[in-house]
Amino acid sequence: MQREQRILGVDFSSAPTARKPITVAVGRLHMQAGATYQLEEIRELPSLDAFEAFLAEPGGWLGGFDLPFGQPRTLIEHEGWPTDWAAFVHFYCGRPKDELREVFRQWCNARPPGAKFAWRKADKPAGSSPAMRWTNPPVAWMMHAGIGRMLEAGLVFPAHQHPSASPPRRSSAKIALEAYPAFTARAACRRSYKSDTPAAWTPERLANREQILAGLCHGSAGLSVRLKVDRHTGQRIVADGRGDLLDAAICGLQAAHAAMLPGYGLPHSLDPLEGWIASVPPPAA
Repeated sequence: MQREQRILGVDFSSAPTARKPITVAVGRLHMQAGATYQLEEIRELPSLDAFEAFLAEPGGWLGGFDLPFGQPRTLIEHEGWPTDWAAFVHFYCGRPKDELREVFRQWCNARPPGAKFAWRKADKPAGSSPAMRWTNPPVAWMMHAGIGRMLEAGLVFPAHQHPSASPPRRSSAKIALEAYPAFTARAACRRSYKSDTPAAWTPERLANREQILAGLCHGSAGLSVRLKVDRHTGQRIVADGRGDLLDAAICGLQAAHAAMLPGYGLPHSLDPLEGWIASVPPPAA
C-alpha cells in the first residue's frame, strides 16, 4: 500500500447552488507514526457543471462519495431493468425523474406499512435510507444526478467490478467508493448534529458537531484512521450548521479507512449491481 495517498470526501447534492454547494474535502492519507488523514482543503462546487469539471481535473485519488451508486436488485429485476451495473447506470440516469418517481410510488403503494421500500444489502447495516427514496432525503435523485457523470468521467468503481477489487496500478486512476457519513458520525455521537434549516442551528447541534470532530481526531469513531485538521478549518467545520463540511471530512476518512484494507474492505459476497458502503463491516459469513 502507498505510504501517502490523495484522498477525497464528497458530500453530494443533486441540485447544488452557491448557498448549498457540493462540498469536497481534499487531503492525504499518511502512514507514518499511525494512519492519519490530513485535511488540506475544502472545496465548494456550486453546480453540476462544476462537479463535472472537478472530476475531469488531472491527477489520481481515492474518493468517498455520499450518494447511492446502485439500486436494490429486487426492484431492478421486478421492473425488468438492466442487471449489468454500467448498463443500469446509463439506463437509470437517462430516465426522466417523473417516470422513476411513478415506478417508486407503485412499488411502495403495493406493499404494506413498514415494508414499503426495497433495500440494498448494505443499507440496513449502514443505517442509511433506502436508495429508492425520492424525498426526505431524496437519495434516488442524488444517484440520478451524480453516478452517470462519475461513470462518464472514467472513474473506477471497485464495488461494482467484483470479484476484482484490487487497487488499480495507475497512479492517475480516480477510484470511487460509496460513503455514508452518518454511519461514522453515530459512532461518536448518537444525537442530531445538522440541519438545512437555519432556525434549527442550535447550540446543542453545534456541541454535537464538536463531539463528533473530537472523536474523528482522537480515533474513537470506529475508523482505523485519525483526522488531522488545522484550528481554523476545525472551527469552520464545527460552525457549519448544515453539517456539509463535517460530512465531507467523514467521507474522506471512510475512504482512507477503506484504503488500508485488502480489497477496500468489500465483502466477498457483495452484489456488484448494488455495491457496498465504505467502512461498513461485511456481513457475518
